[in-house]
Amino acid sequence: MDKLKISKRHIIQTITTIITNGYIAGFMKGKIFAGNSKFICVPGLNCYSCPGAIGSCPIGSLQAVLGGRKHNFSFYVLGFIMLFGVLLGRFVCGFLCPFGFLQDLLHKIKSPKTKVPKKIDKPLRYLKYAMLLIPVILLPIFLTNQYGMAQPYFCQWICPAGTLEGGIPLLIKNEPLRETIGFLFNWKMGILVLIIVASIFIYRPFCKYICPLGAFYSLFNKFSFYQMNVDKLKCNGCKTCEKQCKMNVKITKDINSMECIRCGECKKACPKGAITSGVCLKGTVRVTKENEHTSYQ
Repeated sequence: MDKLKISKRHIIQTITTIITNGYIAGFMKGKIFAGNSKFICVPGLNCYSCPGAIGSCPIGSLQAVLGGRKHNFSFYVLGFIMLFGVLLGRFVCGFLCPFGFLQDLLHKIKSPKTKVPKKIDKPLRYLKYAMLLIPVILLPIFLTNQYGMAQPYFCQWICPAGTLEGGIPLLIKNEPLRETIGFLFNWKMGILVLIIVASIFIYRPFCKYICPLGAFYSLFNKFSFYQMNVDKLKCNGCKTCEKQCKMNVKITKDINSMECIRCGECKKACPKGAITSGVCLKGTVRVTKENEHTSYQ
C-alpha cells in the first residue's frame, strides 16, 4: 500500500466512522444496537444493521417509511437529508461517509489506476439517479405484498455497505444465521467484492455510479451553503486542479459540479492559490487584498 499521508480529511473521516459505529459491544455480541439514537439518521451511508451503528442510514429509513403499510411520506427523513444537502452538499460524501472512506483507503493500494473512458463514464454517472428514483423511492411505494408493505429493495438487493457492515459481522457471531445463507447473500457478496476490487483501480466507483445518497446530495451542490470558488484573476488556466481531481470535475468551468465531493484536492494542487472553499451565504461579497478587487460568491 502506498505510504498513507495523514490529512485533515483523513482524520475527520476516521473520527466520523468511529463515532457512527461506536457501539463496540455490538461487534462482540453480534447484536444490533437498539438504543434511542437509532431514531436519528446519520449523514453518510452506514447500515442500520451494523452491530456498531448508533444511528440509522437515511436511505434505509426512507425506504422503510415509504414501504410501510400506510405509505406515509417521510418528512423527517427527507428533511434530515435535505438539511445536510442544503448545508454541505456532497461534502458529506467526501468527509462524513464511512463507505466513501473505505473506497478512499482501497484506492491507496499500490496498483495500476484506471480512468473510465468518457463515453462509458458519462452515461454511467446517471445510474445513481436511477438507483435513487427506482429501488429507493418508486418500488417501496408501488411494489408491495398482500399486506400493503414493501421490502427495502436497495438495501436488500444492492447496497454493498449493508453486506460489509451488517451481513458479514452478524454472520460471524451468529451460527444460526450462517445456516440461512442462500442466493441473496451470495448475490450481495458478489456486488461487494466487485465494488472492493473496482475501488482499488477506479476512484470511488460506488460513489460515482451507484450511490443513491450521493445522488440526492448532488442535487444541492450548486446552491448549498458550503461552496468552492475559483478566483478568475488568480487562475492562470494551467488546469493542474483538473488533473488532480479524481472525480473528473471540470473545475475551471464548473467547480461546484454535481459530481464534486468537496475533497479539496484541487485546492491543494492549485499553484496560484486560486481555489477557496467554505461555508458562505450566496451573494456575499469577498474582497481579496492581494488583487484589491471584489468578487461575488
